[in-house]
Amino acid sequence: MVLEAPPAVPPNVPMEEGGALKSRLDALRHELKRCQMQGFIVPHADEYQGEWLPQCAERLAWLTGFTGSAGMAIVLEDKAALFVDGRYTIQAREEANGALFEFMGLGDGQPYEWITANLLTGATLGYDPNLQTMNQVKRLKAACHKAGASIKALNENPLDAVWSGRPPPPYSPVIPHDIAFAGETSARKRQKIAEILSKEKLDAAVLTAPESVAWLLNIRGADVPFTPLALAFAIIGANSEVTLFMDRRKLTEDIVRHLGESVTVESPETFAAALDGMGVKGLKTRIDPDGPSSWIYERLRSAGANIVPGADPCALPKACKNQQELDGVRNAHLRDGVALVRFLAWLSRQTPGSALSELSAAKQMEAFRAEGEHYQGPSFATISATGPNGAVVHYRVNEKNNRPLETGSLYLIDSGGQYLDGTTDVTRTVAIGEPLAEMRVNFTRALKGHIALAKARFPEGTTGSQLDVLARKALWDAGLDYNHGSGHGVGAYANVHEGPQRIAKTPNRVPLKPGMVLSNEPGYYKAGAYGLRIESLMAVTPLTAPQGGDKEMLGFETLTLAPIDIALVEKSLLSADEAVWLDAYHARVQKKLKPYVDDETFEWLELATHSIGWL
Repeated sequence: MVLEAPPAVPPNVPMEEGGALKSRLDALRHELKRCQMQGFIVPHADEYQGEWLPQCAERLAWLTGFTGSAGMAIVLEDKAALFVDGRYTIQAREEANGALFEFMGLGDGQPYEWITANLLTGATLGYDPNLQTMNQVKRLKAACHKAGASIKALNENPLDAVWSGRPPPPYSPVIPHDIAFAGETSARKRQKIAEILSKEKLDAAVLTAPESVAWLLNIRGADVPFTPLALAFAIIGANSEVTLFMDRRKLTEDIVRHLGESVTVESPETFAAALDGMGVKGLKTRIDPDGPSSWIYERLRSAGANIVPGADPCALPKACKNQQELDGVRNAHLRDGVALVRFLAWLSRQTPGSALSELSAAKQMEAFRAEGEHYQGPSFATISATGPNGAVVHYRVNEKNNRPLETGSLYLIDSGGQYLDGTTDVTRTVAIGEPLAEMRVNFTRALKGHIALAKARFPEGTTGSQLDVLARKALWDAGLDYNHGSGHGVGAYANVHEGPQRIAKTPNRVPLKPGMVLSNEPGYYKAGAYGLRIESLMAVTPLTAPQGGDKEMLGFETLTLAPIDIALVEKSLLSADEAVWLDAYHARVQKKLKPYVDDETFEWLELATHSIGWL
């Protein structure tokens, strides 16, 4: 899946245009006038700054109709704009009302430039400090200053005041993540983080990312769609003791015993007072300026805490999976591969023109995956797209836009599962009938990039940004590109998008390290015609230095086990080495999956993974 996927649509967020959305925008403007605000920012964010939001935090969708996972609206007295990145350009225009919102790009500082150009001199722009990071607020202040305007943090969110029928906060029970899957006790993890803090002469760190809390305490939950997280804040001291700020209704006696005596549970309402206490004591505190909401940073600062900006200390250890986690991830991908092959074999037996559609195909994929051991649910909303829908990078099918799978089209399915022992994310593009020559050529260009990344050897210290060009070169040679990253980190029964590692054009200073799991997903999208993507997950592994080499080298182990459609491969564009890689990958897929599939499925698998016979 590319970078981010659409969250589940809250049940009270309608998809209709016109009257309902206009009345909501009018109501917000009326509330802003009452608050003496001339504008307000509505980001796709909650107080935890997570990728996935609980239904009660889907403010952007409620106001605009846009249900993508990355965006921002800015509402002024006489105009409004919706900002989305390149992945959501088409989706935004389909879901939001162009008569109400100007559509703009999200990247390269465009929201801030729009504020400077459109906010009137002397106006005041309001924002919710729970929903903006400190660095975001700095940029907002600079934009307002250029406009001769001011910015104000609001104690109450004006949108919440007019949101009728807003869903309640989630209260899913917290469950322990078994040591058989975690591979390391919470006590040992806490000790590791305490050692990091002590080494840097820090007293404590404030953890505002629920995924960090989940990893540190070996707990999971179901507060947000697709990701097994329990929403919570935590403070860890250099003595390895943790204070967890979480609604006690989520905790059973078993989970309290699991947490142990070194973890104190407090209600979320006491978090602000705890930050004040850190300030009074003058504690030297680590906090990520890009991570927490700005009110947390400001609360610490105003209380007198000795703030030391820096990365979340749990982020890197969490990303580097231990051996038991990696074994679990491999096992999860084996079961996932069985489901994928069963689905692809089933798909090959369907007759175009029958009931086969984007919706029916997605449901069948989910049904096969659900039969796997340890399966807990999808890791994101399945992207099931054919024809021109495939060119919408984060397309989501529904009854209204559902298309049949027609002969001569490409079918792209991007899906994944959450298993107790791992998280999967895979995209395969399949030709329905005979593909056009152009489709084969562009698919093969993306495949060349996929192979180049999978085969990469690189010295320790290399970042994903340095490898991104490998995935794009064959497309660039033809004057083509794709408007998303080439790879994102993936957790272990956790976030399907995990930092700090990634493979993208945008700079990333975090070196790739053994145990990290990333996606490999070059693609190409021709608007109004078709889209294609090839995505597998890979683990960073140590390699033996070649003879004469003097650098410690790393490479990738491909984890995903699913055939790549050889009907879409233009053999003349592949080099001998690329053809050897493809044949070897398919031979491995066949060998690994053979013991777990029925005879009919294996007969299809043999054909789907036969040697391409490169000459």
